[in-house]
Amino acid sequence: MADYPEDQGAFNALIASEEACRAYSDYGDGLSILRRHDAWCAGRWRYWGQTTEVIAESPKNPFVYQGISGLSVEGIVTTPNPEGEPMSLQTLTTTIADYWTRVQTTLFPYLLADDLVLTPQLERLVAILDLVRIEEALPVRLPDAVGAPPADRAPLVRAFVALAVLNLPTRHALIDRLQTDRTLRRICGWSHAEQVPSASTFCRAFAWCADLGLADTVHAQRMSEALGDVLIWHQALDATDIAAREHAAPNPEPQYGRTATGKRRKHPLSGRPKGRPKAGEVRVPPPTRLERQQTQVPEIALLELPTACDTGAKPDTEGHLHYWKGYKFHLITTEWGLPLGAVTTAASVHDSQVAIPLLQRTARRVTALYDLMDRGYDAAPIRAASAALGHVPIIPASAHGEGPAPALEPDRARLYKGRTVAERCNARLKDEFGARQVRVRGVRKVHAHLMYGLLAIFADALLRLVPA
Repeated sequence: MADYPEDQGAFNALIASEEACRAYSDYGDGLSILRRHDAWCAGRWRYWGQTTEVIAESPKNPFVYQGISGLSVEGIVTTPNPEGEPMSLQTLTTTIADYWTRVQTTLFPYLLADDLVLTPQLERLVAILDLVRIEEALPVRLPDAVGAPPADRAPLVRAFVALAVLNLPTRHALIDRLQTDRTLRRICGWSHAEQVPSASTFCRAFAWCADLGLADTVHAQRMSEALGDVLIWHQALDATDIAAREHAAPNPEPQYGRTATGKRRKHPLSGRPKGRPKAGEVRVPPPTRLERQQTQVPEIALLELPTACDTGAKPDTEGHLHYWKGYKFHLITTEWGLPLGAVTTAASVHDSQVAIPLLQRTARRVTALYDLMDRGYDAAPIRAASAALGHVPIIPASAHGEGPAPALEPDRARLYKGRTVAERCNARLKDEFGARQVRVRGVRKVHAHLMYGLLAIFADALLRLVPA
């Protein structure tokens, strides 16, 4: 787990503001920032350079930090690394293999002993739920003073992950499956069909978890536990379209109004000199969004991005524009297909506008060497931000003006081929984990729906590291 930003005053001012954190919860991580800050101030975490020690441990947590690299799996403990060297992929694979052996030898026989029929799909669901342990991140809910006690949220959040893993189209289809499938019902945590809540309860719980940023919090925790000491060779960025079933928000009025002819005014009337510049006068243009992001905290940079549903356009492999109404999902992943982070924005936001804050936020949790991005990210501020993090950006140059674009060097062109892992991750999210079947409205709920699928992909990709 990496340290917090060096500019501690600016970061404290951000996370101390509950209003800013709740506004950032549109991206799914605002309240978790506030909780991490509270835990940090309470003294649960101690930071010494790159070394992290957990003072309070959960006995149910199979992944426990001990020093910097003691990764424990229910009594299976890897050798701690006193020098603080990065964990190798072989060590991570061995740890996951021991964990998978424990699941196959203890958890599956326990379920089969109860006369439950485990299909391969349900076996994968059991392994994913046991690995992500999403119910452990639920806050303690006190019963209300009046009215019936609230429904238990643990089976509900497990059912949300099951909705993504089983690739069911709607929550009504999930409820019907829970009513008839005894094995799935027991896996989620209900003993009888009468205990399965109604669709309205599912809807309220989903909105509550989306406002809480539960999936983002669990993903950040599991990623830091599994990859906090692993040296990542390269990470790839990409964005994909997310179609939504809601009306596009109207375009906001220009910040500085309109001219007499109705055109958008780009500068305030009082702040822009009239006429052409005089001889020898140099007018400094205002900084672009990418230039501002270089000096901003990632959370503040993401707050400036539009998140309302609108219309987007993106060229396909043949150069034809593809239009859709909804959102855009920006993803960063490792060379093994493990998602490291994601942001949901409006469909009209360009891919490059999210690269800098996404790289900076991911650098707090993991250590990577190369950043792989396509031509859409070819911008000097993005290259400078990647280099400032100690990474090597590999981005093909775009053709500016006449003549072809310069080609990548042979060694970097070979590494650039690994960028397709981000596209494959997006394809899995759409084809296998429900991203093509978004039936919720609003950026918070859409992001939560996608993050449940991304959390399942993370656990499934970890289990795929185990050799067959």
